[in-house]
Amino acid sequence: MTTTQRTGRESVRTAIHAAIDRLLAGHPLRSSGRLSVSQLAIEAGVKRWHLTHQHLDLKELFEARVKAAKATPAAFAKDLSDYDKLKKKHSKLVSHCAELEERLQLYATAINLLALENAALTGRETGTAQVVALPRPENSP
Repeated sequence: MTTTQRTGRESVRTAIHAAIDRLLAGHPLRSSGRLSVSQLAIEAGVKRWHLTHQHLDLKELFEARVKAAKATPAAFAKDLSDYDKLKKKHSKLVSHCAELEERLQLYATAINLLALENAALTGRETGTAQVVALPRPENSP
């Protein structure tokens, strides 16, 4: 291995180490922050095969540190909490929409009944149910 190759290999390893530290700290620069080998490669700015074929030790180190941490990094946790907030908001909107649809059905029924009563009172429809108009109180307009 020549000096140039060794230097290139070391710069890739350095980039991967820095990317591991950033991902586990929850401060990604280039990736989504997910703790996966693909995102590690994106974060390090290297091709995925560098991790799966050339630097298996770094890939295994990353996976072991992720397993040991058992936590979601702050950057990705924020995205998850935003997602959870949106799910809750969506659920509230769906229930509100269902409530509005129930009201709409109630109002439609009431309007239909009032229209039938009005038609019967004004004599526009003969042969329908007889509706008797109530006398108005004397003090009403």
